[in-house]
Amino acid sequence: MRLFIHALGASAGGGLTYLRNLIPHLAVRPNVEVTLLTGAAGTGIPSASNVQMITSGTEEQGTFRRFLWEQCEIPKLIRTTRADVLLSAGNFAIWNSPVPQILLSRNSIYTSADFIRDLRRRGEYRLWADTRLKGLLARKSIHRAQLTLAPSEAFARDLRGWSGHEVAVLHHGFDREFFLHNGTALAPSIMEKLKATEGALRLLFVSHYNYYRNFETLLRAVALLKRRRPSCKIRLLLTCELAPGKNPGRYRTEEAKALLHELQIVDDIVQLGSIPYQQLNHIYRACNIYIAPAYTETFAHPLVEAMACGLPIIASDLAVHREITKDAALFFERFSPNDLADKVTQLLDSPVLQADLRERGLRQSAHFSWETHAEKLLAMAKVLAQ
Repeated sequence: MRLFIHALGASAGGGLTYLRNLIPHLAVRPNVEVTLLTGAAGTGIPSASNVQMITSGTEEQGTFRRFLWEQCEIPKLIRTTRADVLLSAGNFAIWNSPVPQILLSRNSIYTSADFIRDLRRRGEYRLWADTRLKGLLARKSIHRAQLTLAPSEAFARDLRGWSGHEVAVLHHGFDREFFLHNGTALAPSIMEKLKATEGALRLLFVSHYNYYRNFETLLRAVALLKRRRPSCKIRLLLTCELAPGKNPGRYRTEEAKALLHELQIVDDIVQLGSIPYQQLNHIYRACNIYIAPAYTETFAHPLVEAMACGLPIIASDLAVHREITKDAALFFERFSPNDLADKVTQLLDSPVLQADLRERGLRQSAHFSWETHAEKLLAMAKVLAQ
């Protein structure tokens, strides 16, 4: 089996997490050869003797120019590598693929009315237009692929209604032993920031800054918690920085940064900056509660990571979040800082509930496996290649 993976769209977040975990499991499969086409962000993906890496610098091109380049050049690469199946891992298909194609659709902003409203509210009309264009291409892509996969049943339902086309489900995986025990030590600068929060209630949110992660609702909830529990030292740890040029994409951090001053919580928000994946387990295990405030989502890897690290979770009430965590989380109305603050208070006031969520989360995290994901993916590819 020769598998060509088109991963130019995997430039940050869940896309890179997917590749970093999938490739090692493909690399140990007998009789499997992989060609991975990725951008500059994919240079940290593990290499192997049966994995050929091709890097393309198309990130700086506009959406339409990049799309045209992919449609013209990738079929040539597929033929050169004599691939049997194409895996398009970043929402957009190759429309005239010379081999059967599996499309991974994993970006919910194209189907999210909330995201479109948010862009208009912020006056982000250029990003609004770009999202509309990409959404059109993503929807057409579903019809061009022989098989479209979504990482959750909740998102697959959205895609079916949006595209009018069948979409299958294949949950992303998780490797608990690798995540917890094969990591590297935290940088001294990060250790210093963690040390400064000793004795505080540490809330954690793992994400680079973007609009649909709903940072502003989370920040407002922290301010409410400070007023409700003035004797409790609360710190929110972020794995990003709310500053220009510090996050992937074109999301502007000015509004969130101004909110820190408006709410008088500058000292309560610990901006760790980007943490390498191999070090994330240390951050999870240093914290008390994980919060997932996104208003749209497709899978949310950090939920599984948090459950595996024994953190009780409070998540926005999305069908995806309920599917991934089952009964291992509390849920709040996604645009309500009051409801989020209420859920944090509820958890703080009940050590029994905290212990129960931890236990449920550890059990639920065991249901996700990258090995199983790779097996099922290859089985699907073999059927298409026949």
